[in-house]
Amino acid sequence: MIRPKLSLRRSAAVLGAAFLGLGAAVAIAAPASAHHPEIYGKYCKVEGSNNYEFQWTVGNSENIKGEVIRVEPGPVGDIKVGAEMNPKGGAPLTGTETRTRSNGKLDKSLLVEAKWKRPDRVLKEHRKVDAQDMGKCKTPPTTPPTTPPTTPPATPTPEPTPSATPTPEPTPSTTPTPEPTPSVTPEPVEPVGTYESTCDELIITLENTTDAEISVVLTPNEGEAKTLTVAPGETGSVKFPAEEGLTVTPSGEGLEGEPIVYEKPEDCGGGGGGELPLTGAAAGGIAGGAVLLLAAGVVLYIVARRRRVTFTA
Repeated sequence: MIRPKLSLRRSAAVLGAAFLGLGAAVAIAAPASAHHPEIYGKYCKVEGSNNYEFQWTVGNSENIKGEVIRVEPGPVGDIKVGAEMNPKGGAPLTGTETRTRSNGKLDKSLLVEAKWKRPDRVLKEHRKVDAQDMGKCKTPPTTPPTTPPTTPPATPTPEPTPSATPTPEPTPSTTPTPEPTPSVTPEPVEPVGTYESTCDELIITLENTTDAEISVVLTPNEGEAKTLTVAPGETGSVKFPAEEGLTVTPSGEGLEGEPIVYEKPEDCGGGGGGELPLTGAAAGGIAGGAVLLLAAGVVLYIVARRRRVTFTA
């Protein structure tokens, strides 16, 4: 009896295929990154007044264009309803405004909701971010031009003049400090809501950025209401079957808002028969099952190779 040698090269190829299949399954099952407006803000106090000057910048987290659909407390420069957000890396929307402290309080936040359209889904997300306090507003010095005419008559005292020149220089040194702010995305100051309309469902996701549990009741215009409870630092979601004219109204614990409207994506087949492509968790489950079957086949193949015998006279 002669037992043939096991071909490691062939087995390695099969195992390699299994790992490639597993990688594909993970890629299919992995959720898409959250679409969101990237909001940055800074403000300073206008000296001698109760006013504060705010500067806002709104960028795009995605490589496709987005559209601003809500701004609170109100529009700021380019940041307004209907404004187009350039793809990630493009020129951001900007705006400057003056706010006044009222009853000892200063509203230093900006809420922006945006919408992105992909062939098979429409995504909406709103974020509310606080601006960074930059202290007192810096104004260009007006005294240097008036100093030179007074200094020429006195010849022995030209040296104090250069000593006065460096004093305005510290002022520009404080100006570059706000520039690093846009490199880090500020944390939202209230829960983040994301609404995803696919061809067959409306998915409402809530990210709890607070330190307390949040519970919101979601009531559709047709069908039963659903309650979404999310622990601090967690994310939860609920789904409603897609229907033309579907709206869902959120309520509870200060989370009341405008009704969430389902918006049918463009690439939904239109009624020509045929099923919708499987995506997300469903596709991931199928791919995962295929990988398990492939792995089982590899094991059976190796066992069969080891047990094969050849008789010789």
